[in-house]
Amino acid sequence: MKKALITGVAGQDGSYLSEYLLEKGYEVYGVLRRSSLEFKSRVDHLYKGDTKNELFKPLYGDVTDSLSINRIISEVKPDEIYNLAAQSHVRVSFDIPGYTAQTDAIGTLNILESIRQNKFESTTKFYQASTSELYGKVKEVPQTEETPFYPRSPYAAAKLYAYWLTINYREAYNIFAANGILFNHESPRRGNSFVTKKVIETVVKIKNGKNRTLRVGNLDSRRDWGYAPEYVDAMWRMLQTKTPEDFIIATGEHHSVRELIEYAFKLLDIEIIWRGSSINEVGIEKNSNKILVEIDQYYFRPTEVDLLVGNPSKAKKKLNWTPKVKFKELVELMIEDELKQQR
Repeated sequence: MKKALITGVAGQDGSYLSEYLLEKGYEVYGVLRRSSLEFKSRVDHLYKGDTKNELFKPLYGDVTDSLSINRIISEVKPDEIYNLAAQSHVRVSFDIPGYTAQTDAIGTLNILESIRQNKFESTTKFYQASTSELYGKVKEVPQTEETPFYPRSPYAAAKLYAYWLTINYREAYNIFAANGILFNHESPRRGNSFVTKKVIETVVKIKNGKNRTLRVGNLDSRRDWGYAPEYVDAMWRMLQTKTPEDFIIATGEHHSVRELIEYAFKLLDIEIIWRGSSINEVGIEKNSNKILVEIDQYYFRPTEVDLLVGNPSKAKKKLNWTPKVKFKELVELMIEDELKQQR
């Protein structure tokens, strides 16, 4: 039986990856970060109550604590490590750049060093959750594995350190270490501070009379949005190859936040029209003339990233991975789930 260690297990990707690996017969060790707000609802069903899975083992630790990470890795002796732990909110990374660096950059170093110091180079494979934010002020469209990076946030800069560190440990110590450059991937489990979930949740609340307006930042920011459960499949596939490589995981399509808002409202029979410009632009319900969408300066980043869209050709060819859920299907399934949650 293979053993997998997942940091950031309580997050969107960690919960889906845990379920995916358990279905494949893995013993899964999930690292939980202790806090006064015990938010573990995404994985509660794996180790509590009637749905408990004996092969899921929760462990307390923190990637910023090298002692705890080294202890966990030395005791578990995992076949595969998936480093999904991160301060992953790009806008917030401008407010807490030091913590973001400790978690996203030094956290990766702590894991790789533990693999090396425990002499697990030949037995433990390592997956690093990289990000499309590395491309930032993009040099070409679409982005490929060869596109130069231009990070535009403390989050992206920290992830760039982790990206190159993963490659360095692969080349210097012969560790099977791979970067997954994942473009935006969403699901009903996405945290509600992220724009997709925030839009879906608020739009449904407006439809149900629980909210009056949706407040957002850059309407014209364009992203390549995919479905998270499909992306964790790609993570696993990267560690099953003969030699470690870095892969873009994306749909190859891009859509704006404006399109996301329009389509979410449309699914609830509300048509949005736009008036004004810049931070004074508003989204109005066509039939009632009510203002439903407003711009909030807070949600703009000090340095914006306007367009991210990935070319997943390498993953399609070498991993036999192809995304099935695209933009409209993604919004539809998230709306459907949100309607159920708010009943």
